[in-house]
Amino acid sequence: MTKSLKVAVVGDRESVLGFRALGLEVATPKTPDEARNAVDRLAREGSAVIFLTERLAEQIPETVERYIGEITPAIILIPDRGGSLGLGRAAISKRVEKAVGRNILD
Repeated sequence: MTKSLKVAVVGDRESVLGFRALGLEVATPKTPDEARNAVDRLAREGSAVIFLTERLAEQIPETVERYIGEITPAIILIPDRGGSLGLGRAAISKRVEKAVGRNILD
């Protein structure tokens, strides 16, 4: 039997509520502490991927950094309703540069 992997989204209500219709678990924390707790809870409960809005990630950098080196959950930064801050692209560029030895995306 194959274990199903969970995918979750964490961010402000207006930005992430639509993901619930796709069957993803959605968390809408209002404070940085609630955001930290939501990410940690989702990781403990077996989420393989956690999409996190960039603005929220800015407020909890230590939590995001703690999961960066882990296989699961993969923390993927996404824009919120206000648009992209460029953090998601910067994070991917940083990981590619580390893996390949140079930035091949820019």
